[in-house]
Amino acid sequence: MRPTRRHFLQGGAAVVATPAFAESDRATDPLTLWFRQPAAQWTEALPLGNGRLGAMVFGGLGEERIQINEATLWGGGPHDYTNPQAHDRLAQLRELIFSGRIAEAEKLSAEMMGQPALLMPYQSFCDLRLSFDGAAPAADYRRSLSLDEAVAAVSYDSNGVRFHREVMVSHPDQILAIRLTADQHGQQNLSVRLDSPQPGAVTESAGKNGLRLTGQIQPRQNPASSWSGSWNQPGLRYAATVRVQADGGTVVAGDRSIEVRNADAVTILFSGATSFRSYKDIEGDAALRAEAFLNGDSSKSYRALRARHIADHQSLFRRVELKLGPDTGAATPTDVRISAAKTSDDPGLAALYFQFGRYLLIASSRPGGQPANLQGLWNERLLPPWGSKWTTNINLQMNYWLAESGALWEALQPLWSLISDLQVTGAQTARVHYGARGWVLHHNTDLWRATTPVDGAWGHWPMGAVWLANQMWDHYRFCLDEGFLQTQAYPAMRGAVQFVLDFLVEAPAGTPFAGKLVTNPSFSPENTYLLNGQKGQLTYGASMDLELIGALFDSFAQASRRLNSDTALRDAVLQAKDRLPPMQIGSRGQLQEWIEDYPEFEPDHRHVSHLWALYPGHGISPARTPKFAAAARRSLELRGDAGTGWAKAWKIALWARLLEGDHAHLLLRSQLAESTLPNMFDTHPPFQIDGNFGAAAAIAEMLLQSDDDVVSLLPALPSAWPQGKVRGLRARGGVRVDMEWANGQLIQAALASDSERKIVARNGGRSVGLTLHSGRPLRLGADLSPEV
Repeated sequence: MRPTRRHFLQGGAAVVATPAFAESDRATDPLTLWFRQPAAQWTEALPLGNGRLGAMVFGGLGEERIQINEATLWGGGPHDYTNPQAHDRLAQLRELIFSGRIAEAEKLSAEMMGQPALLMPYQSFCDLRLSFDGAAPAADYRRSLSLDEAVAAVSYDSNGVRFHREVMVSHPDQILAIRLTADQHGQQNLSVRLDSPQPGAVTESAGKNGLRLTGQIQPRQNPASSWSGSWNQPGLRYAATVRVQADGGTVVAGDRSIEVRNADAVTILFSGATSFRSYKDIEGDAALRAEAFLNGDSSKSYRALRARHIADHQSLFRRVELKLGPDTGAATPTDVRISAAKTSDDPGLAALYFQFGRYLLIASSRPGGQPANLQGLWNERLLPPWGSKWTTNINLQMNYWLAESGALWEALQPLWSLISDLQVTGAQTARVHYGARGWVLHHNTDLWRATTPVDGAWGHWPMGAVWLANQMWDHYRFCLDEGFLQTQAYPAMRGAVQFVLDFLVEAPAGTPFAGKLVTNPSFSPENTYLLNGQKGQLTYGASMDLELIGALFDSFAQASRRLNSDTALRDAVLQAKDRLPPMQIGSRGQLQEWIEDYPEFEPDHRHVSHLWALYPGHGISPARTPKFAAAARRSLELRGDAGTGWAKAWKIALWARLLEGDHAHLLLRSQLAESTLPNMFDTHPPFQIDGNFGAAAAIAEMLLQSDDDVVSLLPALPSAWPQGKVRGLRARGGVRVDMEWANGQLIQAALASDSERKIVARNGGRSVGLTLHSGRPLRLGADLSPEV
């Protein structure tokens, strides 16, 4: 008879152990992904992470594969990417672009790329493999991932025994832990191995119950088609250690494996590290660091490790709750629900997707670590798609939209640290490539903090720093943290402003807006236009550039006044702002993407860069700029609703900003049905995590929007979600928002502020001025009137 709770010997040691929560409790848990079969491929495995170590759990029967990443394991090494001859060609490049000789300009731009012109790829670390003896056919199989606990589990019956497996990656203890139990004594018989796809990796025994894997990234020549650079020197060192502890039975370590026989339960602890100290220093001791992580936890019981891990995770994850009506699909396997999304609406799946996005952000971005890259933290390849780098013309920024509304500000710390480093390398690029002050960033960076133009002509998009500086200002608008503004955001904004002032040039006579200040070279990521029947990418004064710069100039002026700093620089910014070309409406009624109304080579292109001012910016809104909002809407219609996973995510948010909830929901359904893999990862295709983060942020945007002191409740609520409730969303101004609605109408809300402030609350056609007091939630009725 299967036990329904844990059984412990006197003193607490497990004799016959079962899951920490009964499996029947999981069957209808709205915060659990679950499946009836093991993962057949990597994009079906379940992700775990602590911001540094990432793991993909397959849940196999005869063999369990846990594929592992370490966030600082990259190809290449410390490197200065700048190209000393780039600045000598800048004037000629600008002249060619202004004169419409785009093919010549793009050919010349190849001489101005960073050295090398391809950046380094994120790497797979190793695989932890468990091989189970005499695996018999299994019944009642269940594989799951609890978003609330950040624990992956596998349970099944075999030969009359109920087996249970748990895997977690702890942030407090910086290790991966596995617990194997069964409902009968002596049933654990398995071997444990470590291997790696890295050439030259070596595995050896480490004591009576351990294994050690060590190696160093070897020189590699990668094909240009991989969008990854090559390197000719050894790079980062890496090390991993595994220790196996058994309750009963025996544990014997061989040369390349550990054998466990007749144990009642088994705990496996894994630690890994690299020699990375900073983007300039890779001389750390990887093996010593890996051992140190593990030595600190070897005396802790699995139960204690699990409790610390869950408490840490839930302190972040439980800040926000979301229900979009009754979750009737929770008892259906997740992959089946995703497949069914093609033909039926599933509000509970949308809520699960939102929380999965928050889960992934917690797992892939924690203080002290690296930011979430194109695949977050998870990658099984030596040549991942696009190098799994940080692409800074939308993808990196999209990764962090959810951190604001989703109340995960700690997850932003790795991004701020990256920006701090990029200000150093970006200042070098600004000086060498443009003869400019401040700092610049183009459309990609890697572990070595590259900031130069890379990849191709389209790499000459020098607006990455401007976008990231705008994102830092927007974070300040959310949190109102004066310390963050003064010490982190303002220096980045100031440096970006200095670069822009030096980079802008006057449009010459004979061009539209002659005498106005424009960017050159410029590019509208990653689109192509037609000029005289020829394709072109490089241009001048692309709409996105001007939107980003206009927003930065406004925010810098506000920040410098608030800090009573840089009066002369502020005056120069305001003068330059008045000389920027305005947004334009094209011949088809669309918001114009380029400074001239060029036809598009690819009308349904995945990027909608020129709509930045609508979202995530605030330069366009239906209320304040109805003419431009209508033009943005027309641009979306012309682009169409199809696209890659991340592109759909952006469009969902754009339609939400246009207050068209049903159209936003239509695209969300497409996201779930067509751009979501069986394990709920977003697919570009292939897998890219930005769509997960972007679509989750867009769901929040459907429910809550804010700008300065205005908080809009349920601004784009779709008819498919007639009832629901949310707790803990964040609005600009340091405001936390709880809401409940039914029949498509607000029932009640509660607003709480971190400080005393006046706001305007909106819902439907109502607007009410309110005063919020620090630490005192203000409860509102359906008509927004405060409840006594």
